[in-house]
Amino acid sequence: MHSNRRKATRILIIYTGGTVGMVVDSQSGALKPIGFREIRDNIPEIVRLGFEVDVHAFNPPLDSSNMQPAIWVDLAGIIGKKYDGYDGFVILHGSDTMAFTASALSFLLENLGKPVILTGSQLPIGEIRTDARENIITALEIAAARKGGKALVPEVCIYFDYQLFRGNRSKKYNAEKFEAFYSMNYPPLAEAGINIKYQREAIVKAPEAPLKLHSKLDNQVAVLKIFPGINAATVDAILATPGCKAVILETFGSGNASTEAWFIAALQKAIARGLIIVNITQCDGGAVELGRYETSAQLLKIGVWSGHDLTFEAALAKLMFLLAQKHSRKRLRELMETSLRGELTND
Repeated sequence: MHSNRRKATRILIIYTGGTVGMVVDSQSGALKPIGFREIRDNIPEIVRLGFEVDVHAFNPPLDSSNMQPAIWVDLAGIIGKKYDGYDGFVILHGSDTMAFTASALSFLLENLGKPVILTGSQLPIGEIRTDARENIITALEIAAARKGGKALVPEVCIYFDYQLFRGNRSKKYNAEKFEAFYSMNYPPLAEAGINIKYQREAIVKAPEAPLKLHSKLDNQVAVLKIFPGINAATVDAILATPGCKAVILETFGSGNASTEAWFIAALQKAIARGLIIVNITQCDGGAVELGRYETSAQLLKIGVWSGHDLTFEAALAKLMFLLAQKHSRKRLRELMETSLRGELTND
């Protein structure tokens, strides 16, 4: 589907699936996916936007709970293959794992100079009160926005409920509100009202270098979320996960954890045999500051790495990305603790 203006801005919609493209099954009462044709039929306004819109649809559509690293690589590959033919990309995606996909794409698409906007909805497109129409239409407008011949937002973003967030700074925090996402450690890149107001100072500058597409991720990563009462057997089991190369340690507050001897010894033993342990906070806002309190000083001493203010989603995607690059341990730590795509705050 497209307008008659052959030289108009061109946007590619990549439809993966999710609530945005679901209807209620008449027999089971459960939500089931539909194709993009039905979505298009519910948003006739698309043809009035004044630019060409093409579609690449997953067949069958994918529930985002089934999203996998291999599909992130496929998505990046689609964008890489179509990159020169389009001015921007909109990915329709289920909200549950949208922040993971956005984070992964930010690393796989190096030197990105065009918008890649992920959006979806909390209610299916066919519902009377759906949020899908506004989310899709505004995401398309943002993907097409240019000034001086360059994209206004040359990065991977999430647009939801009138706000545009950097993808690798975003987190889904609510399963019921239309306002499903927030970005605690970075301001919105744009807000949509009567006009779309862009926060230019928060948006990355378009790179001069050409797009560099990466196609490898290493998912040999585990997660250790601590809690009061966690026992040695649980900690040891996670640290000894077969094939695991790195563990994301989710700690309290600004990076604090138990100082009990058995816990520190377990981490130290794992690090000694080559396991990477990256400390991020369980809090949605704020950052890890290793050594600020006694309860994190020992972690710093034994060689735990700081995740600074990375979201869990960004930490996971970044580790998978960097592990696949086969860097030395020293270089991997430098890169992990440095902002590559605006995913963390370097102070």
